[in-house]
Amino acid sequence: MYKTRSDRQFVGRLIYSVLTEQRKVLDAIKLFPETKDESILCAYHALVHYSADEDIRYKDIEYRDAQDDYLEYLAQVLSEGNPIPQNIIAEYKPYYKDVSHTWKEGIEGFWEEFKRFINI
Repeated sequence: MYKTRSDRQFVGRLIYSVLTEQRKVLDAIKLFPETKDESILCAYHALVHYSADEDIRYKDIEYRDAQDDYLEYLAQVLSEGNPIPQNIIAEYKPYYKDVSHTWKEGIEGFWEEFKRFINI
């Protein structure tokens, strides 16, 4: 259980580092721990979604602000070592297929992950 708490706290810090532009989102995604913890898996998918929405975020300030607020909430919960609420986890659960694996480096790895995320 303790490892789960420290992994959640680590992921919370990763999300904060993306939101404060101290780390690129793809670099943060690569650092996610391998886990079966649904809260961490949910955060993983939220960051992948964040990355995929770059063009929308650029064009729509309200969308960007809402997405930033959402990620900040996830980061806060995880930084405290707590689980993400079940209703949020349920939104991402269909995408959890075998997330715990090692990323391939470079753009090839990103596209492989992205296609898996959108179920191609």
